[in-house]
Amino acid sequence: MTLVIMAAGLGSRYGGMKQVDPVNEAGQFIVDYSIFDAKRAGFDRVIFIIKPEHRADFEDTVGARITGMKVEYAYQTLEDIPEGASIPEGRVKPWGTGHAVYSARELLNDNFAVINADDFYGRESFEVVAEYLKTAKAGQYCMAGFRLDNTVTEHGSVSRGICTVDGDGMLTDVVERTKIEVTPNGIEYIENEERYPLDPHVQVSMNFWGFTPEFKDVLAKGFKKFVMNINNSERPLKDEYYLPTAVKEAMTDGATVKVLKTSSKWFGVTYREDREQVVSSIKELTEKGEYKKDLWR
Repeated sequence: MTLVIMAAGLGSRYGGMKQVDPVNEAGQFIVDYSIFDAKRAGFDRVIFIIKPEHRADFEDTVGARITGMKVEYAYQTLEDIPEGASIPEGRVKPWGTGHAVYSARELLNDNFAVINADDFYGRESFEVVAEYLKTAKAGQYCMAGFRLDNTVTEHGSVSRGICTVDGDGMLTDVVERTKIEVTPNGIEYIENEERYPLDPHVQVSMNFWGFTPEFKDVLAKGFKKFVMNINNSERPLKDEYYLPTAVKEAMTDGATVKVLKTSSKWFGVTYREDREQVVSSIKELTEKGEYKKDLWR
């Protein structure tokens, strides 16, 4: 199985290239913990989706210390668009998470999981996704489902895929909310300058998905439609093609998505102020014996 790691984000809210910011005394990053957990769960290949100019940073750090897994790279660039499409004048923002995975399409030939580079998901999440992918057939997808209140930060807004799940644990809908905040009144999201409450126990997507190889065809079709119409959008410089959008498109064509609930607490570095909590949490897990002080020794 393959682990696909989306690591091409600008890191603008964090104030730097957060994917390679050490979080332990051994100089390792959040993504080291994800790769370590994935390897324990049975993944034997990792693909980093990065900007071309960042390859040396990854090769010289986490890429160099991974053992027992094949390491490959794919590049997410604005120029990687279908024939006939055009980039809106002035656009510098990446095309989104759906496009990120689309960027690795030539490497996706077996069952694969997708994660963010700057999120800590916990060992249980990799175990349940790996177990599902071992027997998944074409069109049988999955996602690690987290409780919303286990995934928020007090330092600003976050984006989450809010999920609707049926009685059999299957995903029936996912809506991307891009401005979720912790407030004195609870967890709320903002849309059109209005605030709306969210159930803290609702299942959310943290972009930890499991797919079979033909999902790359879903991405190709969906992204082409998106980018061919981008100049007709109200926000041609900002709109993105999200993974949840592609998943919903696949579900319309008959694909299923099993929501694999996890009790793991997410943490990550959306904002620079989050880093102290991440370092503290990892130190606590290390002291409990869940991780070694140096993961790769």
